[in-house]
Amino acid sequence: MELCNYKKKLETKAQSVDKMINLIDLEKKINSELTTKINKTEIRHNQIYIEIDKDDLIEVTLFIKTNKNTKFRQLIDLTVVDYPEQAQRFKMVYLFLSHEFNQRIILSYFINENEVIPSLTSVFPAANWMEREVFDMYGVNFKDHPDLRRILTDYGFEGHPLRKDFPLTGHLEVRYSEEQKKVINEPVKLEQNYRNFDYESPWEGTKYIKNQEDNNDKKN
Repeated sequence: MELCNYKKKLETKAQSVDKMINLIDLEKKINSELTTKINKTEIRHNQIYIEIDKDDLIEVTLFIKTNKNTKFRQLIDLTVVDYPEQAQRFKMVYLFLSHEFNQRIILSYFINENEVIPSLTSVFPAANWMEREVFDMYGVNFKDHPDLRRILTDYGFEGHPLRKDFPLTGHLEVRYSEEQKKVINEPVKLEQNYRNFDYESPWEGTKYIKNQEDNNDKKN
């Protein structure tokens, strides 16, 4: 039994070593082919992290998708990290998967708050809704996007909820108005009326229940 466990550990370790060697080879290939387009590469957590400039996004993604040595044909996710204290506030992050080589690449670059960036929909159509979500949640604008509008928040919503400077309560609340017979937006009101709590044991019943029972007993 112990021998079997030891063999399994050796096999797992060998697989990890092979994967790391493959990652190193892949990193070298990408750097050699995209020498002027790559700012930095790093292997962490069994993944390759690549830093680029936004203007090189389309060219780099086309390469990693179509090159026979990479074949990163699936865009898994597209998101943003918000750094309000930095001049380049937003870090764009793209996660790609190669099914054939069982590898992942994380692509990233920094942009200013009001900077317009290329849409990836021409290379990965799945980026459509992902970019709409980023636009809705962070306010990042994408050039040449086929349908750039909000996707999660309601019509008339103000601001972008995942920005770190967005108030936790929001700016507006949506409710149905009985008077106007329609859904309306109005400034958030968080009125906390004082409430009295009855701390008596639930097994004994609260005061108002006891009073009702006493009154019923008297009537009977």
